[in-house]
Amino acid sequence: MDFELPESHRILRQTLRDFCEREVRPHARGWDAEERFPLEIVPRLAELGLLGIRIPEAYGGAEMDTLAYAIAVEECARVDGSLALTVASHNGLGTGHILAFGSEAQKQKYLPRAVTGEWLAAWALTEPGSGSDSAGMTTTAVRDGDEWVINGTKMFITQGSVGGFCVVLARTNKDVPASRGISAFIVDRGTPGFSASRKLEKYGCRSSDTVELSLENVRVADEQRLGEVDHAFYDTMQILDTGRISIAAMALGLGRGALAMALTYARDREAFGKPIADFQAIQWKLADAQTGLDAAELLIHRACWLREAGQPYSAEAAMAKLFASEVATRVCNDALQIHGGYGYTREFDVERHLRDAKLCEIGEGTSEVQRMVIAKHLLRR
Repeated sequence: MDFELPESHRILRQTLRDFCEREVRPHARGWDAEERFPLEIVPRLAELGLLGIRIPEAYGGAEMDTLAYAIAVEECARVDGSLALTVASHNGLGTGHILAFGSEAQKQKYLPRAVTGEWLAAWALTEPGSGSDSAGMTTTAVRDGDEWVINGTKMFITQGSVGGFCVVLARTNKDVPASRGISAFIVDRGTPGFSASRKLEKYGCRSSDTVELSLENVRVADEQRLGEVDHAFYDTMQILDTGRISIAAMALGLGRGALAMALTYARDREAFGKPIADFQAIQWKLADAQTGLDAAELLIHRACWLREAGQPYSAEAAMAKLFASEVATRVCNDALQIHGGYGYTREFDVERHLRDAKLCEIGEGTSEVQRMVIAKHLLRR
């Protein structure tokens, strides 16, 4: 559906597609099997502008719009969901929080290094006991003079062990409702008491760095506080709105990649004396896949447009993520079915796409949470 895109976005799409086919596809299966974060690809991501695609030129970034960001994530996901997740989380969460709510000094310190890949960004909201109920966190930050002392555990943190810095959400006020007593802090890698305590073994996105973080009497100066005291939960909801657009784009890319594989296989594979693409059962799967993915793309583009226009887009971002993620899982599953027994082996990449796609129904808010968000906005109208 490139016909409606500006030329700059079409060039971006083609550039990234060529890059991913040339420099990512030959290695993605191996990275997944090794469950290894490919640090060697980070400089190339920086050269292409992917690590600062939304960051203003004043800080070294590409300063492109939300649609360009979505296209970048989509193109990475066509080949490797883990790489797409790295690009999405680095831009949408870690650097996105600083870009939206950081002081000028914080932006000057962190954003240029994030653009070059010197410092990848992590973002720590989820905890072992608080996922969908994010306000139920137990990590605390207690003020001690000009410093804050942070204690707690964070779970499922992307770039948690390879990031140069991490935005950590912590409770700073227990005497107010949960959503009103949370603050954000930037914690640098190497800060005493701050460590990746456990690497997580996952079903999919295995070459994305995902860990449990431990914070034991971590001291940070008040200048590392990000945004207003006790206001970070509301800031976080805005960050997640943009993040949901990127996860929707990741789902779309995974679905597009799986459909391309299914089309190739259906044309080449013969059964009963003809290509299986000639059978109606296969054709209907392909038709449903194309229809669902095109519809998901339109929802994503609408959310991008609303964000750029400065209009409310929370419900639209939730709709895009909900629909795109569930469509992608179905498309990847049908693509594997078209491959038959071969699809169930790691000889073909389609099984990896299915494993990676499932994350999109969970990360940045589960499908159930998206339905809650959509219904809340609908009932308010």
